[in-house]
Amino acid sequence: MTERLYYLDPYKTEFQARVVERISVEGKPGIILDSSCFYPTSGGQPHDRGHINGVPVINVFERQDKTIVHVLEAEVKGDFVHGAIDWERRFDHMQQHTGQHILSQAFLQLLNAETVSFHLGERICTIDVDQASLTTAQLDKVEELANEIVFGDRPVKTYFVTEAELASLPLRKLPSVEMPIRIVEVEGFDYSPCGGTHCRRTGEVGLIKITKVERRGKDTRVEFLCGGRALTDYRDKNRTVNELANRFSVGTWELSEAVERLAEELKTSRRELKAAKNQLLEYEAAELLAQAEQHGDIRIVRKVFTDRDSDQVKRLAQRLIELERSVALLGAVGEKAQLVFACSVDLPYDMSSLLKEACRVIGGGGGGQRHFAQGGGPDGSQVNKALEVAYESLLASD
Repeated sequence: MTERLYYLDPYKTEFQARVVERISVEGKPGIILDSSCFYPTSGGQPHDRGHINGVPVINVFERQDKTIVHVLEAEVKGDFVHGAIDWERRFDHMQQHTGQHILSQAFLQLLNAETVSFHLGERICTIDVDQASLTTAQLDKVEELANEIVFGDRPVKTYFVTEAELASLPLRKLPSVEMPIRIVEVEGFDYSPCGGTHCRRTGEVGLIKITKVERRGKDTRVEFLCGGRALTDYRDKNRTVNELANRFSVGTWELSEAVERLAEELKTSRRELKAAKNQLLEYEAAELLAQAEQHGDIRIVRKVFTDRDSDQVKRLAQRLIELERSVALLGAVGEKAQLVFACSVDLPYDMSSLLKEACRVIGGGGGGQRHFAQGGGPDGSQVNKALEVAYESLLASD
């Protein structure tokens, strides 16, 4: 087995080791050392990064024979090597992992909610607890207890135990690996089997902050941040809150009311705008009908728009055919050509058939019902011709 130097001292960042095996991992060189400070991905905690003889270590994992494989960006030469881990990443992982132990115990003590999974991600950490419904007040209490343990700056100890010693400990969870078992103890608070890297004292964890909860079936996923991550999150959110408060010319404590007021004003403005647009459509429809081509007692409106989307043209067509014996042959030119054909329900024309014929002119297609159809095609330069074809077919059908 590889001697795991991080068990002896998780704060150790550099080491000397002997190469005992060289392998290839998905086309990249990998080496096994007789000892290593590099933590391999396991137990929800990602692997360490760093360098061996100046070459970046891009992955670290454990084989079934308990040796640790270091996957490198390039080959390293020699039987003896010098390794150095990325301390900033290591300490971040120590803060998050120790914080998770504290938070999980707080959930268990206050809500009898057990942690069923843990994930330490690049930006956020999560635990899944076996309760589906958690209130804000409950989460606040859990957070307060977790930070009380942090502020108490309790010692965090790690040690291996025998089977007999294991039975005497008030474990939060049972071990999932064979003996020997490594215990991480937050003095007087939490005892958990764990192979991860941890802080020496709870004060090093820094603030523990729950940032989000999400129900997932019978469980709840809890997102949280510790230490440096919590500081970064607070800084970013505080900056955003202050920027918004300045924009609304209010204090940060008044921001919620300002946003609510703005939302109500927006709803009112949208209603007023919708009413105004509908009124404009009424006027426009009346004007187009007044200028419509008269074919017997039928009014035919032909119009191509260059500043309308298909929804606006569709609503205008609906207005035009509300009166008896009216036909609307409308087109719109934008990113592609759009056609909307409609007629009053008292007329016998088949708008769907008419539309398909016109769509062939613009290289597209469409469909609909007998009294209302719409479609489009890529050739916007032929929209006027398409309307002409439809108009002539309409007249020929009488």
